[in-house]
Amino acid sequence: MADPRFFLNLGPIPLADLVALAGGAPLAAEPGAMKVEGVAPLDRAGAADVAFVADRKHVEALRTTGAGAVFVSAALADQVPATSIAVVVDRPQAAWARAAAALHRPRMHEAGAPAVHPSAELEDGVLLSPNVVIGAGVKIGRGTRIAPGAVIGPGVAIGRDCEIGANASIGFALIGDRVRLYAGARIGEAGFGAVAGEAGVADIPQLGRAILQDGVTIGANSCVDRGAWEDTVVGENTKIDNLVHIGHNTRVGRNCVMAAYTGISGSVVIGDGAAFGGRAGVADHVIIGPGARVGAAAGVFREVPAGETWGGYPAQPMKAWLRETAWLSRNARRGKGDKA
Repeated sequence: MADPRFFLNLGPIPLADLVALAGGAPLAAEPGAMKVEGVAPLDRAGAADVAFVADRKHVEALRTTGAGAVFVSAALADQVPATSIAVVVDRPQAAWARAAAALHRPRMHEAGAPAVHPSAELEDGVLLSPNVVIGAGVKIGRGTRIAPGAVIGPGVAIGRDCEIGANASIGFALIGDRVRLYAGARIGEAGFGAVAGEAGVADIPQLGRAILQDGVTIGANSCVDRGAWEDTVVGENTKIDNLVHIGHNTRVGRNCVMAAYTGISGSVVIGDGAAFGGRAGVADHVIIGPGARVGAAAGVFREVPAGETWGGYPAQPMKAWLRETAWLSRNARRGKGDKA
């Protein structure tokens, strides 16, 4: 279930209504009186949830899912367990996205509410600068200072002795103690999720959270997206420079460092003590081992083992990349008649 501090649950909704919303696709079994309370991934769905599967590589998770209903293509319908209702559609993920939007609505600042919502809980010693906006149900620990123009969304929890920079925004997030967010940082915005549907490309609702543990620093104009369903987590004492992007569902370990313009795609796992040079990029679902180092402007498309240093594009162990670069340079000169 999506965290109720951040999302309104609009269910239950009859499964038959969600089937109609998905385009009136036929059912492998009649929905009967089933009422759907939420959406969830295959491995976390319960009897009142609807899940989806769009790729055969997830067939094992499909066979063991506890979901009450599953949006599924015709090719995989026979793999749906007897405990689930198979809803056969052409685009399972697009159908799931429609269901998610119908069942879960992000909480927003209430129209007409005062700048600091009366239900917010601020401990002694919290300092608020002019034009700060604090939503319903927010909790802020003592000694935290919030600079002008910052916006704290409904349900957010911020620990003690934090510093929130000017015009920073925090939503759908849990923030630890001694966290620093510099000016313009964006924490908890929707991650990049889109799917092709009958009417064109549609957004996939992002129903996870962003979690910053104790001692984290996030630089100016950097972004940490909330998860699509799982949480995006930045571990204790990790230091992130200006203009860095952390994609949804990514898990960053403790004591990591990232220089400016680093871009981390979704669902990346980064071990403790990893370091990234400026403009390094990591593709989705890649694992970066503890203590690994990624050179400036490197493009990582596969796992980096613990403790290794990689560079280049596509990234590879640093010594191999330097040898290749030197070989190319020598051969390029020879091609111009230089025999030295």
